[in-house]
Amino acid sequence: MNISILDDYQGVAPQMAEWSELPADAELQIFLDHLADEDALVERLKDSHIVMGMRERTAFPRSVLERLPELRLLITAGRRNASFDVEAATELGIVVCGTDGEGEGPTELTWGLIIGMLRRIPQEDQQTRKGSWGTTVGVGLKGKTLGLLGLGHIGSRVARVANAFDMNVIAWSQNLTAERAAECHATLVDKDTLFTDSDIVSVHVRLSERTKGLVGARELELMKRDSYIVNISRGPIIDEPALLNALRRHTIAGAALDTFDIEPMPAGHPFLSLSNTLLTPHIGYVTEEGYKSFYGGVVEDIRAYASGEPIRVINPEVLESSQLRKPIG
Repeated sequence: MNISILDDYQGVAPQMAEWSELPADAELQIFLDHLADEDALVERLKDSHIVMGMRERTAFPRSVLERLPELRLLITAGRRNASFDVEAATELGIVVCGTDGEGEGPTELTWGLIIGMLRRIPQEDQQTRKGSWGTTVGVGLKGKTLGLLGLGHIGSRVARVANAFDMNVIAWSQNLTAERAAECHATLVDKDTLFTDSDIVSVHVRLSERTKGLVGARELELMKRDSYIVNISRGPIIDEPALLNALRRHTIAGAALDTFDIEPMPAGHPFLSLSNTLLTPHIGYVTEEGYKSFYGGVVEDIRAYASGEPIRVINPEVLESSQLRKPIG
């Protein structure tokens, strides 16, 4: 049973689960590097029976899955993964499973980015180390307006913290109702008002065909020159060239970003040279608690699959399919 664990960027997977509990015949490989090239990825995984992808770091489209005839079980951290072609996996007889999660990492990071950006924490840290003492003037949160693009699980928790800071909270998304907004101590507004009235816009919708480019040049032009935007959801929700243009022209004050169109971010990306950006490498879910839940869930998924009773199956219809690939051995 050949098992491949992908994209362990921090090199911590060995310590985050009881891998010794895997079946006795398991051969485990953990890869720290990311392969964006499909041919290289297929070559790496050609003998793998089980593969685990950490969130959406590595995509598994049909073009990859069709070239992995040995693959039996594909596991994602969490319960959904937009970069896995689950339909193709089902047609090919591959079982797709998920894991549980733990903690509120994305909510916490949202506030870390907001406070870090408005209080200029990275800049003050750098200047203090260089011997300069007090070089910027921060912006407070009390009385400011937070605009939430999306008020689901994460957005509602972000709103709760904003209320504690005595902020005014407004929200909009395609399906948001006034009743749901009120439940979260927020006010439903239309999309234009969200961008014109907010001091901080924070993005909390899922990426889909409907939300790709949801924030474009028009929306950014509506924002105030002293306002900020935060994105811990998915990069393509904000039109990247439009955001770069707004930041370069200083028509908004700044952007705090944890997600990007291409990840890992290519060397020399324009965001890296801008002084009004605060950037983190998609770490919203990267906490010790989250990783232990993800990797521990992988061990559970593999043990259950090996016993013939898979758990947390995302495509349960495959289990009754005539195309289901036979278990290893």
